[in-house]
Amino acid sequence: MRIFSRKTLKEYWDKHEDIEQPLRSWYTDVNQTEWKTPEDIKEKYPKASFLKDSRVVFDIKGNKYRLIVRVNFPMLWVFIRFIGTHAEYDKIDANNI
Repeated sequence: MRIFSRKTLKEYWDKHEDIEQPLRSWYTDVNQTEWKTPEDIKEKYPKASFLKDSRVVFDIKGNKYRLIVRVNFPMLWVFIRFIGTHAEYDKIDANNI
């Protein structure tokens, strides 16, 4: 998968050092795979939540953080839409971010 953009993740982990390694691991894993369907994601990330418009929510670092991406399955692209604490996530509309 091609992830847009690693810079967003890096800027976040530069401010929150405890999330750097989990985000790096997620990035490396996703970058080396090809998701063709939501089931492909569920196979590797069974706790991932699926929202409208091909958005997927990942629990990062024991659910302390949430990562929302939008997946373009035909193009094999992943767009970072949000990264934040669980409390920050609760304040947003995850379906429209």
